Amino acid sequence: MTTSATDEQRAQAEQLRQWHRQPPILVLPNAWDAASARLFEVIGFRAVATTSSGVASALGYPDGERMSRAQMIEAIARITHAVSVPVTADIESGYGATLEQKLSTIREVIATGAVGINIEDSAQPDRPELVEIAAQVEVIRAIRDAAAAWGAPLVINARTDGYLSHPGDEPGLLEETIQRGNAYLAAGADCVYPIGARDAGTIGTLAKGIAGPINILAGPQTPTIPELEALGVARVSVGGGLTRVALGAVRRAAEELLRQGTFTHMAQDALPSAEFQRLFEGAS
Repeated sequence: MTTSATDEQRAQAEQLRQWHRQPPILVLPNAWDAASARLFEVIGFRAVATTSSGVASALGYPDGERMSRAQMIEAIARITHAVSVPVTADIESGYGATLEQKLSTIREVIATGAVGINIEDSAQPDRPELVEIAAQVEVIRAIRDAAAAWGAPLVINARTDGYLSHPGDEPGLLEETIQRGNAYLAAGADCVYPIGARDAGTIGTLAKGIAGPINILAGPQTPTIPELEALGVARVSVGGGLTRVALGAVRRAAEELLRQGTFTHMAQDALPSAEFQRLFEGAS
């Protein structure tokens, strides 16, 4: 299988990379299917990310590489083809036990038209152990080299999972996260994603200690996006948060329908019919 990025992909990748390096903060909604991705584009987001947990749930699986690589790639392709903005794909730890298998995943992701990836340093599917720093550095460096060979300036968001494994902020965790982040940047990552870091003090220290852009998973327990930008955060995403919002709205409307026989939540939360019909007009 021959992989070669298109001129449009290369331009989108460079644009996405540049957005990490200059204000304003890059805010990424995480799509789980073509319709959610298209809605985010129509609203006005500059780029779209995918969510592994949202995609997995839509396909009937729990998160953690339980769906097949083929299913994940197909979902990314549907999302990428539905929008004209850059798409960055959550590929968890790479869908492969070996480096060669992970690179095969990257090749297929590039073939979908995506221009960025998340790659995480926890062992899948059985957390909480993180892989050794040297091993993850080898993975990131190999991804960077392979993408370059395929003519794809892939934007690599290197996720580090210490705060998921140790949410109590164990002694040394902050220092290890900074160490991992800087090692991943040196290996070729464009951004570091210390997922699970939530309080302003920790986030500010990470932004100062990591010598490159950082991505924060934002939500009700984190500072607001303007506050995160003031702390030095370059990129914000929401993971499966918007998927859960959508399912929560459906549950409210469905429970009302079943138990009361009324349609208040359907009237309040539904996308207007005309807007729904126009959603894919002009889509790529």
